[in-house]
Amino acid sequence: MDKKTLEEKLKELLKIGKILREKCPWDAEQDFDSLKYTLREEAYEVIDAIEEKDYVHLKEELGDLLFNIFFMSIIAEEKGLFDLEDIADRIIDKLINRHPHVFGKIKVKSSEEALTNWEKIKREENKKLMDVPLNLPSLVLANKVQEKARRVGFDWEDYRGPREKIEEELKELDKAINTGGNIKEEIGDLLFSVVNTARLLGVDSESALRDTVKKFINRFNQMEELAKERNISLEDLTLNEMDKLWEEIKEGE
Repeated sequence: MDKKTLEEKLKELLKIGKILREKCPWDAEQDFDSLKYTLREEAYEVIDAIEEKDYVHLKEELGDLLFNIFFMSIIAEEKGLFDLEDIADRIIDKLINRHPHVFGKIKVKSSEEALTNWEKIKREENKKLMDVPLNLPSLVLANKVQEKARRVGFDWEDYRGPREKIEEELKELDKAINTGGNIKEEIGDLLFSVVNTARLLGVDSESALRDTVKKFINRFNQMEELAKERNISLEDLTLNEMDKLWEEIKEGE
């Protein structure tokens, strides 16, 4: 059994990162810009493991994500910017400061009050309410922006407001299509209204769309397998014939 303490294991992980940085050609070439892609990929693999309830892989993916953070801290240390200890100090201070209902004397009655207080403290730290990372997936970003607006009362009373807005945006999209207007802008407005509707119905639009994509992939793969069993090539079928196979798969579910 591994007798090392957590502190010893974290120090060893940091040491391994520094050795790789020195001796592995690929690791030596990496910088913040290159690692942002692996960081994003690892974060999504964590999310996939959570959604699949695959906790064996979740442990592995969290390890990959953790190492990415350690590795980026090594690069920052090389540049004289900060080190892992500075990162820990900053997050410790921030968590304590933004949870006065836990570490101070402020009282809150609900998670909603805690979030509202969190946003208030952020603004007192000279951060704007809409201080959000714009590189978030667009559906996540839209939901986050809408939630932040909600915390200051700038929101619909319920789902019916944005649901009606969907109809309005569809008409504007049709008009843009027919008149050569800004189709991209109108589709963006439509998607924003869909996210708003989903949010007020208690549905996470990002996971909802992800589930639909997974469902589509599964049905398409089944359709392809069914065609093979019948010695049919999908490329040789008409759209109507493929639709019939698709409906057959749906009915079999």
